[in-house]
Amino acid sequence: MRIVDLIEKKKKGSTYTRDEIQFIIDGITNGTIADYQISAWLMAVWFAGMNDDETAYLTEAMAKSGDMLDLSSLGNYIVDKHSTGGVGDKITLVLIPLLAAAGLPVAKLSGRGLGHTGGTIDKLESIDGFRTDLSIEEFLTQVKKINVAIASQTLELTPADGKLYALRDVTATVDCLPFICSSVVSKKIASGANIIILDVKCGSGAFIKTKEQAEKLSELMVSVGHRLGRDITAVITDMNQPLGCAVGNLLEVVESVDVLKGKGPDDVRDLSVYFAALALVKAKKFENLEDAEVYLCKLLDDGSAFRKFEEMVSAQHGNLLPIEDGTYEKARYVLEVKSAGCGYVSRCDALSIAKACKMLGAGRDKKGDEINHRVGIVLAKKIGDEVKNGDVLAYVHADDENLGKAACEEVAKAYETVSEHVYAEKLIYKTIC
Repeated sequence: MRIVDLIEKKKKGSTYTRDEIQFIIDGITNGTIADYQISAWLMAVWFAGMNDDETAYLTEAMAKSGDMLDLSSLGNYIVDKHSTGGVGDKITLVLIPLLAAAGLPVAKLSGRGLGHTGGTIDKLESIDGFRTDLSIEEFLTQVKKINVAIASQTLELTPADGKLYALRDVTATVDCLPFICSSVVSKKIASGANIIILDVKCGSGAFIKTKEQAEKLSELMVSVGHRLGRDITAVITDMNQPLGCAVGNLLEVVESVDVLKGKGPDDVRDLSVYFAALALVKAKKFENLEDAEVYLCKLLDDGSAFRKFEEMVSAQHGNLLPIEDGTYEKARYVLEVKSAGCGYVSRCDALSIAKACKMLGAGRDKKGDEINHRVGIVLAKKIGDEVKNGDVLAYVHADDENLGKAACEEVAKAYETVSEHVYAEKLIYKTIC
């Protein structure tokens, strides 16, 4: 078998066998296929596409290209949730302790933020002392003891995906559905999950801009999951405006703590409860979503979910007290972005807010970049809210006054108002399973 022949085969629109795809992934992983040949193959697939079987073969080969985490000792149902990336997306911080409080063991491996989207590990590391670099033994032991752990990836999971993504980024092939699908699903399989919930973000602040694209990707990921014996549910959610009000690592933790205590923004609470209800039904703890949601809301309102989060933070050497009593280290400046007119907010562009947040130092351009956990943006108004001239639209938390002023200008661009009342898009567009 030769890679040049396989490039030619796909160039002509033919279908690969499982063995042919395994050959390609083996060559990518062990370095026997040159980067220029991988680049040619990527472009051939981008033009000719792959069917669902081929995408499943690709996903399986990528999942097995590195370590595979075995979580079977934790129980029959291993739940994992993944977001395709959004702005202010703090759902994992609420969802994971909520599921643990509901009796599901949750062993969550998460990543850092890159580009304009935030990462769960960055947010957790804004908690004083919180340790994310658990060994696999420590990780599993903690879940067995308290039902929950969130840690950074310490295994070499899906190394083929890492090599492919680097080349996709420089060959204009990132937006190829089979590659997106195999990248996301292979990591979830390698992480040991058998119940996988995918939050497919759609809108200005997401990688996927249209509902049509989001639906195609969701259907493909669910289909591939079924072919590989994994129960995958894809939920298409709105990302035209940020999720919640806080955008920025420590600020998002503060908001998550509010939600875990039965307070905080409704959209963060509602989405967290919906995902958790899906997981409980899939794990056969409830027969329907409605009953599961009622139970989960009780766990938020009576403090059970927060106590589980507190327990996890303590187990991983973090100190929540400064966040609870408001003495946590804050940014040096808090600048106000004010409305220049009256009416109703018709636009609160998620991408503009994310750019402003990154400008402040909350995000990174490449792996290894340092970030500032303190800085960020807190929205005072969102789509549908009434505003008067001079009302505060958002607060910019900055450590550099000049950067803060520049971020204020960017935030101001995110907002538009109209004279007639408008309503935000539905939070959940569609669920595919």
